[in-house]
Amino acid sequence: MKHQHPPHSPQFYLTAPSPCPYVEGEFERKVFTHLAGDRAPELNDLLTQGGFRRSQNIAYRPACETCRACVSVRILVDQFEPTRSMRRAVSRNDDLIGAVHDAEPSSEQYSLFRTYLDARHHDGGMADMTVLDYAMMVEDSHVDTRIVEYRRRGPDSFITGKGEGELVAVALTDWMADGLSMVYSFYDPALEHRSLGTFMILDHIARARAAGLPHVYLGYWVNGSRKMAYKVRFEPQEHLGPKGWERYEPKQG
Repeated sequence: MKHQHPPHSPQFYLTAPSPCPYVEGEFERKVFTHLAGDRAPELNDLLTQGGFRRSQNIAYRPACETCRACVSVRILVDQFEPTRSMRRAVSRNDDLIGAVHDAEPSSEQYSLFRTYLDARHHDGGMADMTVLDYAMMVEDSHVDTRIVEYRRRGPDSFITGKGEGELVAVALTDWMADGLSMVYSFYDPALEHRSLGTFMILDHIARARAAGLPHVYLGYWVNGSRKMAYKVRFEPQEHLGPKGWERYEPKQG
């Protein structure tokens, strides 16, 4: 007789080992569960606070047998103070405005997404994503997910709250009870001088502060990974360790 689980009890699964994309010579495994139904937002909040990330309707976290390099990071919004270089990034992008939309994909978003991947992550795990794959990434969510589209300010932006012209950057973001979780973001690689990645994080910090939300979740940081080094620049922040969330104190020298 098949064992019947309680209807609201999430079932967790473990992936098979595969080569780690961040630490050479290591193998990664993930524990994951499905996010579906009316309780998906509540479950996503709890799991995110426990170090999980969301991808479509799946919540996952590393469960590697010999490595603990992946560390969950969240910014402490109320105490955050931008550095001088961050203030310069805001100034460089003061002609941009981010408009929040329902999580609906568009051909314009996918075009920018492809340009970004081809320039920055052409050999990564997302390199072969089709327009349908992108649509699933955006739409397949049972939680409060929204798209923030960044465009240049126009003469009517102060009325409409929207920019005009070409799409410059996009953030796919989950709105949670205790913060914003940046699921994925991308931007026009030809505008590298604008520091758009930094700008989008700063914009999310401002949005979280305005909404009274204490955290911005940035996903995983791997010490020594050049691709992830930017995440620890946003201080103060907390890292999830064996004792729970603890304030990160960077080593001096």
